[in-house]
Amino acid sequence: MRPDRIETEGRFDSFNNGEVISSKKKNHLPAMGWNSWNAFGSGNTEALTKVMADRFVELGLKDLGYEFIILDDGCYKENRVEGKLSNEEVKFPSGFKALSDYIHGKGLKFGMYNDIGTNLCAGAAVGTCDHEKEDAESYIEWGVDFLKVDNCYYPFDNATFSDGTNAKFSYAPAISKVEVKELSQTFECGRNIVATGVGVKTCDIDGTVFFKGIGTFDGTGPENTPVGDMSGELRFDVDVPEDGEYSLLISHINGKEPEQGSWLSVGVISPDGSRSYPYDEILGDEDSTDLQVSTVTVSLKKGVNSIRLMNHRRQENPLNSYAKLLKELYKINPDHDIIHSACEWGKNQPQNWAYKVCDSWRILNDISFRVGSDGDPGACEWVGDYTPNITAQYNKAVIMDEFAGLSKGWNDPDMLVVGMNGLSMTQYRTHMTMWCMMNSPLMLGLDLRRVEKGDEIYNIIANKDLIALNQDELGIQSKRVFSSLATECPDKEYIKDINRVDILVKPLKNGSFAISFINVSLEDDNNCYSISVPEIKAFLGDKVRDSSFYRVKDLWTGKESTSDSGVFEVKGLKGCDNVTILVTPE
Repeated sequence: MRPDRIETEGRFDSFNNGEVISSKKKNHLPAMGWNSWNAFGSGNTEALTKVMADRFVELGLKDLGYEFIILDDGCYKENRVEGKLSNEEVKFPSGFKALSDYIHGKGLKFGMYNDIGTNLCAGAAVGTCDHEKEDAESYIEWGVDFLKVDNCYYPFDNATFSDGTNAKFSYAPAISKVEVKELSQTFECGRNIVATGVGVKTCDIDGTVFFKGIGTFDGTGPENTPVGDMSGELRFDVDVPEDGEYSLLISHINGKEPEQGSWLSVGVISPDGSRSYPYDEILGDEDSTDLQVSTVTVSLKKGVNSIRLMNHRRQENPLNSYAKLLKELYKINPDHDIIHSACEWGKNQPQNWAYKVCDSWRILNDISFRVGSDGDPGACEWVGDYTPNITAQYNKAVIMDEFAGLSKGWNDPDMLVVGMNGLSMTQYRTHMTMWCMMNSPLMLGLDLRRVEKGDEIYNIIANKDLIALNQDELGIQSKRVFSSLATECPDKEYIKDINRVDILVKPLKNGSFAISFINVSLEDDNNCYSISVPEIKAFLGDKVRDSSFYRVKDLWTGKESTSDSGVFEVKGLKGCDNVTILVTPE
């Protein structure tokens, strides 16, 4: 299997044009609901799902804005039945349409899970890859309102269970030189071929300089910033005397490992600025690791043409696959309003392209690998060595505000873990604050039988003032305007050290704005932290209105006060605690 041809709307060059795929609906606020994975893993059942829907009504969660009940992995049969998805008959004996009807009968919405790969993450061989049409038909028939689509077992570069040879698709070969045959001109790496972007490296192979790392780096882990260039390519300029076909003789060594693959895309920027993509395929002999010289024919126009040697398939391929399912849904019902959530773990830098096809996109892998079961609440951590913890997710999402918005969609640092084991009530409150300020989807992940109206857990997930920030109709993700560890740009700097205090500001529809002072550290901080309206406006401009008088409400204590200084401060923050205030200019 090889990747499909990429249409112009799915090309890397289209990522910054702000245009969505035609079938995507826009202006959805962050989704709110309950997902079965953190509570029950693959052990969820029809009976448990109905109990959760019942609890939604009993707890009044729908009235607070929570509306989706979502089945995650483990609900389908292990294999397709006559090419179709089918319910696992022991766990879901009544079928998905009946369960959907039950949930809709509660005034709620029904969500399901699948994968752009051949298999789901838990292993069932029922991924949407090459089955987009029949799956779209099933989801429309079942009345599905929300689709969470994962990225396991994706043939071209999956998020989990990765086959290292996938690199043949996501990186170009190592390249040493290019000869333009008709002009007898040679362009060499390190001399008159230049690397742009990030990631491209020089290497010496048998005394010859090669460039490798031509592609997009893996974003699954916490190592790299989510802001800025994610990929690199090679460029050189050719001045041709007349319009015509020209032969590029490319000296390369193929590979099947990170930084050195076999797939090359060639782009041409003509003197008039128009762009073409004359080659997008495995270059030369796919299986050879010897030096090869392969010919690519390009059409060039008289004057200076810019030649690009690149591989953006790590981002273009999943965009193409997520779009295929969305387009099939649209063909069946152009009026569909299914929420489309990409769960590709941040591997393919979805913040750059997922807005074209999705309403939200996961920025890292799971927030917890210790999911629960019927009787076991599972657990999460505040901090850890890799990504399954609160702060790893927050550290990335907090500087990703430029990618979010009503016309785009939302950065998704995974589901809420409020109510799972491993965290204190203080940490739960701050976790909820972070997600609400960052316009993250609010997907509860606890067994709802563990919460009662008025208890501590309920008062966190049911905080109307915090939810109102998340669901504010302006749809603006908060901006970090201060961090005690930032050196220059707190809104852009990727800071993994949690021993800090951050200040986030979120503009709201009525001229109000929220300020959140967050102690990310496990340790108490006894310092005084303040922020003024002029300092805020330096980041947010007219999105924040100044005044000579402000009303202030603490959104966790309910305490109200006033200010005529336009300066807002806290004196001391307990470890992992936050103070979040609503500021209303008069």
